[in-house]
Amino acid sequence: MTTGMVGDRTWQLLNLLADGEFHSGEVLANRLGVTRASVFNALAEVADFGVVLQRIRGRGYRMARPWQRLEKSEVEGWLGKDAGKFDIEIMPQAASSNTLLLQRAGLAAPTGSVLAVELQTAGRGRMGRAWHSSLGSSLTFSLLWHFDCGLNSLSGLSLAVGVAIARALDKLGALGVRLKWPNDILTPQGKLGGILIEAQGDMLGPSAVVIGIGLNCTLPASLVAQINKPAIALDEVCATMPMRNQLLAALLQELARALQQFAQDGFASLRKEWEQYHIHQHQQVNLHMPDGSTVSGVARGVNDSGELCLETAQGMRYLNSGEVGVQLRDGGAEHSGAGETASYSLSQSGLSANVSGVRR
Repeated sequence: MTTGMVGDRTWQLLNLLADGEFHSGEVLANRLGVTRASVFNALAEVADFGVVLQRIRGRGYRMARPWQRLEKSEVEGWLGKDAGKFDIEIMPQAASSNTLLLQRAGLAAPTGSVLAVELQTAGRGRMGRAWHSSLGSSLTFSLLWHFDCGLNSLSGLSLAVGVAIARALDKLGALGVRLKWPNDILTPQGKLGGILIEAQGDMLGPSAVVIGIGLNCTLPASLVAQINKPAIALDEVCATMPMRNQLLAALLQELARALQQFAQDGFASLRKEWEQYHIHQHQQVNLHMPDGSTVSGVARGVNDSGELCLETAQGMRYLNSGEVGVQLRDGGAEHSGAGETASYSLSQSGLSANVSGVRR
């Protein structure tokens, strides 16, 4: 991830180089109507954005890895008859697709509004963590969905979204996809992606929810160096790697299906399916609470509200906040990040609140 922004001229050049073929500096300069020095300067810092360029005298410039650009028309082609359910916009770069779509939600953007960003310069994960990505290495997008119910009825939504993502990846042939409570997508080898949900509205309704999703498509060395936890990419778990436009379409189709099911029947209708994907189902885990305490027990899935059901020595406990870790055989601990089962940013009158706690 980078905090800078790519200039317009650099984007023009990256689009010309997206095919992975060599293009001479002279040809590139002529295409843009600039000097060869301008081309050189515009491409000088692309490595900061995860782009690896090969420069060979006499042949020119080439992307070491072709860039599969997101194209609205191609996504709609993969969506087929479902294309009318979505209003898709693809931006070359933005600080955060969630932030932009939340702003648009306040301006009455419709359900099904999609904002996909090729390069997020300030992507966010749970608890304000940074989401690391580089150009073409991941799929990052946000989806706006309106609910007639209020914010207090959205418990378990992040888990429902996880089910939708797992369904889509299964259909695309990804192997070993699992879900970690409350909103991580992973395999036994590492984290594959994550979900960030933010909402606006009243506690009694209606409400507007922005669902942010980030998935690793590839993991170039420059990106691995920024990630301090085990991670994996789709190209490592798919026998045939789907095209990014195909991947986005498949995710949107399954998201629409799951969100409609959630709106009609709540998370209870998706609970059993979520548990089938749960990577810690019936395992001994440690839950590290926000106050610094630790709750240990066997993960027995979730209840109809999306709370983690933990069987402890003192009995069954139901938790909606904490950081899940498992004890490794060598005595160490593995953690996969903290989050809330029902944690939303409430943008009403400047209010910000989290739903968290433990109950017996």
